[in-house]
Amino acid sequence: MNILMFTNTYVPIVGGVSESVQRLKGQLQQFGHRVMVVAPRFHGQPRHEEGVFRVAAVQQFNGSDFSLPVPIPSLLYDAIEAFEPDIVHSHHPFLLGDTAIRVAEIYGLPLVFTHHTLYEHYTHYVPGDSPRMRRFVVALATQYTRLCDEVIAPSESIRDLLIERQANADITVVPSGVDIHRFGKGDGQHWRTIFGIPSHSTVLGHVGRLAKEKNLDFLAEGVCLALAQDKDCWWLVVGDGESREAMQACARRHGVEQRVCFTGRLQGQELIDAYQSMNVFAFASHSETQGMVIAEAMAAGLPVVALDAPGVREVVEDGRNGRLLQEEDSGAFSQALLECAAPACRERMRREALVTAEGYDESRCARRCLVVYRLAIARGGAFTHADDGGWEKVRSRLGAEWQMLRYRGRLLRQLMKEEWREERPSWWPGEEENETDQLLK
Repeated sequence: MNILMFTNTYVPIVGGVSESVQRLKGQLQQFGHRVMVVAPRFHGQPRHEEGVFRVAAVQQFNGSDFSLPVPIPSLLYDAIEAFEPDIVHSHHPFLLGDTAIRVAEIYGLPLVFTHHTLYEHYTHYVPGDSPRMRRFVVALATQYTRLCDEVIAPSESIRDLLIERQANADITVVPSGVDIHRFGKGDGQHWRTIFGIPSHSTVLGHVGRLAKEKNLDFLAEGVCLALAQDKDCWWLVVGDGESREAMQACARRHGVEQRVCFTGRLQGQELIDAYQSMNVFAFASHSETQGMVIAEAMAAGLPVVALDAPGVREVVEDGRNGRLLQEEDSGAFSQALLECAAPACRERMRREALVTAEGYDESRCARRCLVVYRLAIARGGAFTHADDGGWEKVRSRLGAEWQMLRYRGRLLRQLMKEEWREERPSWWPGEEENETDQLLK
């Protein structure tokens, strides 16, 4: 099978979507399939990468991990023609996700979309952030699913949320996979030695972008309370971002800054060694669709203390492989961390965490993704070489642009209806509202 993927984030960006796409690509190639990834070009990237087509882009737009692609060159369509894909897999509902729609329409290919991200938690990266903007991105992602043949949700929570939002109902749950065997092997003394952490000390850990949407103010408060209570407890933070200074300030307020260690962003074996240095993993984000770092932590045998949230509750089972807290109570969070750090509890939960991680093995997840591809192909057509003739080329690309125009038009009508219902005068009669709804259809 020839699989064409579009993603707005890819190596060297460190993040959940980038890692997910890389791992899926690698597994599919190991199974004997051909994969071509279309992704933004970053500074210093090699001109030729096996299985990757880079497009020029504005780097890390407004401080986010997203890059803003510039108009797509005709060379991309030449590369697609040469690749002869069987299916298109989009990993975002905008930017290069729009290009994925155009390509699928032009060449008559089935389109699969993975809903990796709760985009409404990321609108602070866009100038003019507002409740209206958050509604827009929810509508954008929901409407995008209706243009796809199949939709992949990384967790049951996200599948249920998409159904509630009246997205395309052809949804299959496929988590992003983890190399569970690799994450189970590492040098647990490496980072302890670097930071001077005694071998007998308890290390609480966190991995992820240090960004506003990760609820790090609460996380820092809960962890620092635990460190203040247990003088033999340390915190190892893997990642970087704008929230680092606030986390350091929290540690200073509690007088524990000497036991809070920041590694910066890590990849490969250094990341695995960091997990192996930890005893308990702490996580407080509400913005995840799966929380891939939780699966990684469990593959390393770590109990996880987290807040009940979409994408998290499917992995963390309270009292079994960690603690899942219902409320944002920093005192309760700190106590849960210390409870899981106790040797007897930690060993029991470690065994259960390893069992949980088996369900997120990247090979198993890739095979489930292949099932979705075959479902989409069974519904769709074959590659059409739309660019072979001049008129066929024009007709197919005009058809793709018309499809995009209809997509945006439906989205605009939906938003206008929502705005009307919120802002109409309280004295406006219900019958007139119905007439207005008809006019907006």
